[in-house]
Amino acid sequence: MYERIKQMIIKEFIQIFRDRRMKAIIFGVPIMQLIVFGYAVTTDVNNISTAFYDLDRSNESRELARRLESSGYFTIRYSPGSSGEIRELLDRGKVLCAFQINRGFGRDIQKGIQTEIQVIVDGTDSNTATVAMNYANTVIAKYAKEMGIQKTPLIPPLVRGDTEGLRGKRGLDVRTRVWYNADLRSRNYNVPGVIALMIMLICLLLTSMAVVREREIGTMEHLMVTPIRPVELMLGKTLPFGIIGFFDMILVTVVALFWFNIPIRGSLPLLFLCTATYLLSVLGIGLFISTISKTQQQALMATFLFFSPAVLLSGFMFPIENMPEVIQYGTYLNPLRYFLVIIRGIFLKGVGIDTLWPQMGALLVLGVGVITISSLRFKKRLG
Repeated sequence: MYERIKQMIIKEFIQIFRDRRMKAIIFGVPIMQLIVFGYAVTTDVNNISTAFYDLDRSNESRELARRLESSGYFTIRYSPGSSGEIRELLDRGKVLCAFQINRGFGRDIQKGIQTEIQVIVDGTDSNTATVAMNYANTVIAKYAKEMGIQKTPLIPPLVRGDTEGLRGKRGLDVRTRVWYNADLRSRNYNVPGVIALMIMLICLLLTSMAVVREREIGTMEHLMVTPIRPVELMLGKTLPFGIIGFFDMILVTVVALFWFNIPIRGSLPLLFLCTATYLLSVLGIGLFISTISKTQQQALMATFLFFSPAVLLSGFMFPIENMPEVIQYGTYLNPLRYFLVIIRGIFLKGVGIDTLWPQMGALLVLGVGVITISSLRFKKRLG
C-alpha cells in the first residue's frame, strides 16, 4: 500500500514540475499576490489632500498647520482665500478635508480660553471621511492639551462625538492603549489573512483538477487497470498538494516577516499544526469538486464559485457580526473563517492552543467530514 501511494506521489510531482508555467503558478504567484495585496489592501488613510483656510495668520495657526502636516495624515495642498473656494475644491474632489481657522484664534490660545476650529470633510466615501475626522480630532486635541486649552470644540458636531456632556469638567484623564497592533497598521491585520487566502486558492485549484485532468488526458484508463485502490489514489492525489501547501505557507510567511516586517509572536510549531488541519479541509473540498466535475473547465469554475463566497463570508473584509443572522450560521461551514482567527492570533497575539482549540477542532471536524463525503463519492471509473 505504502509503495503504491509513494509512486502516485512521485507521479504527481513529476507531472506538476515538468510544466514551467505550473511551477511559476505554485511558487511565484503566491509571493506576487502577497506583495500586491500587502500594499493594496489597506484601510490606513495617509497623505490626505487638505486645504487650510487661515483667517488668523498667527504663529498659533501656523503651528497647527505644521502639526497637521508632520502627523503624516494630512498634506496641505491648498490655501484658499474664501469659503467659496473651499466649496469648489471639495466639489471638484481636489481635497478630502478642509480646516478653517477664524480670526482671533491665536489671541484665544494665548489667553487659554475656548476657541473653535472648523473641519469640513467630503463625506462621499463615508469610511475615509470618518477616519480623516478621527485623525483631525486626535491632532487638534493633542495640540490643545499642550497649549493649555481646556476645551477645543470641532465643527461639524460629528467630530465632537459624544463628548458634549464632558465639556467643562476636570479630573477626567482618558488614556488609550492599543494591544497587539500598537501602531494600528492595517497591514499587520491584512497580510496574515492574505496568507490564508493564498493557501486556500492554490490548494483548491490544484486538487480540484487532479482527477479531472486524468480523465481528460486519458490516463485514467491506465490507473484503472492497476491494483491501486480508490483510497490510495485519493491519498496519492492529495498528499503532494498538501506538501505544496505547506511549502507555500512557509514561503509567504518568510516574505511577510522579512519584507513587510509583520510580527509573529506565537509558536511556529503550532502554526504548522493548525495549517495541517486547515489543509485537511481545503484539500477535501478541492477533492470533492474534482469528483463532481467532468472537465477542468467545470472544476475551475466550481473552485471560484466556492472561493469567492468563502472570502466574503470569512470575516476577512467584513465583520461576521454585521452580517444577517442566517448568513452568520452559514459561515460556520467555512474553513477560512477559523483559520483567519488562528493565523492572526498566532502572528499578532501570540496565543496558544489553549485559546485556539475551538477553531482547530472546528477545522478538524470540517476536514474529516468533507474528506469522508469525497471518499464516498470517489469511484475508480471514468463516468
